[in-house]
Amino acid sequence: MTDKYMSPTPLLDFEASPIQCLVANRGWLSLSQTDRIGAAYDFVRNDIGFGYNSNDALPASKVLGDGYGQCNTKGTLLMALLRALGVPCRFHGFTIDKRLQRGVVPELVYPLAPRNIIHSWVEIYHEGQWLNLEGFILDAAVLAALQDAFPQRQSLCAHGAGTDCLQSPNVEWRGASTYIQKTGINHDFGTFDDPDTFYASHRQLTGIKGLLYRLVIRHWMNLRVRKIRNGHVPRIPGGEVSLVPTQSDLKTQEAI
Repeated sequence: MTDKYMSPTPLLDFEASPIQCLVANRGWLSLSQTDRIGAAYDFVRNDIGFGYNSNDALPASKVLGDGYGQCNTKGTLLMALLRALGVPCRFHGFTIDKRLQRGVVPELVYPLAPRNIIHSWVEIYHEGQWLNLEGFILDAAVLAALQDAFPQRQSLCAHGAGTDCLQSPNVEWRGASTYIQKTGINHDFGTFDDPDTFYASHRQLTGIKGLLYRLVIRHWMNLRVRKIRNGHVPRIPGGEVSLVPTQSDLKTQEAI
């Protein structure tokens, strides 16, 4: 595997002391590759809570310091930890339909959100194949709250989740790909060596909207996430929660 999937970058700053101390203190380097991946994955999934940072393009050490993140920032931290542990990884960029975020984005400002929201997952090279890691985005408490709020549902594309198997999503690391927002994807940018390359040409929420997001809206969203985590899932007007076609819906349409 080439160095491009193992090297530090300004965003994947795994040589920074906070990341090096974390890896050393947890003893992760003494584990097998499979267990190293699992340790880093579980840490990012649950020790780093689901939440919204000030920017997608944050260095991994800053995300670690924040202690929370969403798909893009958690992904940057996971990639940095994986490379620190000698696991080759790369970035895969997408957009998701903004309706996946409904229930997290307050209704008052929901119309201001971009229709297509930058999204990503992490790809790792493990045992001779590339695997997709996306299931780390929602921490276990947030996922459990959604499962409790919609006990009869399997398909959900709202409140930060995009899955057609809500009650048993493939989010645990078991040596295979994991997903939790996959059904919300509506555009594929392809793979990149690192997040730095992607964000050099794909940015969002600039100007006045970006300023509002950083100073006001994201804090409001984080408050709503905390409420979800505590079991108070916001209602969506009309009760509509399956808001974009799932993979099974698309297969059904193709069959018709």
